[in-house]
Amino acid sequence: MTAFRFIHTADIHLDSPLKSLALRNPELADLIGGATRQAFSAIIDLCISERVNALVIAGDLYDGDQTSMKTARFLAGELGRLAKAGIRTFIIRGNHDALSRISRELVLPDMVKLFGGRAEHVLIERGQGERPVAIHGLSFAQPTAPESLLPKYASAVPDAINVGIMHTSLGGAPGHDAYAPCSPAELQATGFDYWALGHIHKRAVITGSTTIVMPGMPQGRDINEDGPKSATLVSISEDGSVSLEEKPTALAEFSRITIDAGGLSDWTDLAHALSDALKQARTASAAPELVARIGFTGETTLAWRMRRDADLLMAEAEERAAQTGAIWVEKLEIGCTPPTETRTASTGPLHELRDLIETGILTSDAFETALSQIADTLQGQLPTDLRDLFGTDESETRARRMQLARQGAEDVLARLQSSSGSGSEPA
Repeated sequence: MTAFRFIHTADIHLDSPLKSLALRNPELADLIGGATRQAFSAIIDLCISERVNALVIAGDLYDGDQTSMKTARFLAGELGRLAKAGIRTFIIRGNHDALSRISRELVLPDMVKLFGGRAEHVLIERGQGERPVAIHGLSFAQPTAPESLLPKYASAVPDAINVGIMHTSLGGAPGHDAYAPCSPAELQATGFDYWALGHIHKRAVITGSTTIVMPGMPQGRDINEDGPKSATLVSISEDGSVSLEEKPTALAEFSRITIDAGGLSDWTDLAHALSDALKQARTASAAPELVARIGFTGETTLAWRMRRDADLLMAEAEERAAQTGAIWVEKLEIGCTPPTETRTASTGPLHELRDLIETGILTSDAFETALSQIADTLQGQLPTDLRDLFGTDESETRARRMQLARQGAEDVLARLQSSSGSGSEPA
């Protein structure tokens, strides 16, 4: 008796435009711009090398209102590779696919099943004595689905392995719109052996009588989609037991690297700490390329210089990254502050200005009101998928705004210190 084996993926967002405003390096922009294709090709290669029975794509194969036939030709070619290898593909449309002309016009190979707006199942007959496999799927024709789609699915096929494919936000997740919401308990109650989900970009696994998997996206597109990315290799045995393997797929992994510069007083020591952190991050990542956003924290006498010479610090970071290999520095975030004793012992105009900012401005209701009004206006002008960058609720957004305000104040003080001509900490 052989297990039914398939690769489960979702949220590929093929040929998605660059989202990161910080990808100003042309080489890095080219790398990320082609990364979704590379990840999809890696999934096809994985299907062939693992000799699976099927590829399951649980929605958002495309990215919104795409019209490029280059994307269509690429997709048809890759799925054609699977067809030649005798591997079937099962696809449902997600909320982003509903907007795409490609999903309506692309001619797919015969071994590809694209589920429509009515729930149905495909029965795969197998060898003698082996249970057939029922693949259940449903696509949604509109970019919104405020109600659960689960009632539209048929009951489990008796004496078969049942696999359901659904694009759903489950109970909701930060940064994701509610889409066809349902609960894990409701999915468990269907009696299916496996639910192949999509929509949320972080991997999640729920085990029980039914195995429920959100595979996450196979390739991140900006720093807010950081961390390892993968597809899931699923094996379902005759007795219904399910085994899972997470298979890396990303060409480039986005990573947040935090360096505690507290107590450092020498630029050379800072450079060494930077180098060590980059090496550790590179070792920890399985992706061929690593795109890093580096954040510095802690109290250090170097705080003002790091802000004043941010361009030199970036050059240092890029040099250390080049020495480490296969790392790109996307951005630096300098959150360091001068030591408390330095701030309290200092005198002079800049110290008075710092004290005014910290105790008289940043803590005032008038400043918070003005900051909120400006930020709300700017945030409302952002694309909807970028608005959560400042926070997903009111308290988180307020804290993020104040953090940025404090960082901005430190930047101003560092530049004023530079203009004063002194090489020491702001007085």
